[in-house]
Amino acid sequence: MERVYTAPRLDKLGVRPGVRVAIVGIDDPTFAGEVGERTLDVTLGPPLPDTDLIFLGADAPADLAALAGLRASIRPNGAIWVVSRKGPAATLRDTEVMAAARAADLVDNKVVAFSATHTSLRLVIPVAMRPP
Repeated sequence: MERVYTAPRLDKLGVRPGVRVAIVGIDDPTFAGEVGERTLDVTLGPPLPDTDLIFLGADAPADLAALAGLRASIRPNGAIWVVSRKGPAATLRDTEVMAAARAADLVDNKVVAFSATHTSLRLVIPVAMRPP
């Protein structure tokens, strides 16, 4: 029998107890509830300063214009997860997300299946650009 290893979605996304999370443009009460059970520091909408993880829902390239502003709200070692549709229903390509990330001085470093219908791409501040 083949063993299948799966980790809970929040573990894959790096949501740990005590982290500050912002959920922007994602209308998924199940996800918000899961995050709220893991950490009490959750904002629905614009992030607070020094946020550890921002989850940005994006369906079109125009939605990625928010990345530069969101970058200013994350901690130097924080991340922005861009959550978008996957498969035939996709309206945004990974290459578009990566290009917008570069324009906002961010780099992509991980992809995680967010749900059966959505994928998520993690964007971070490059190590060379983080304050010492």
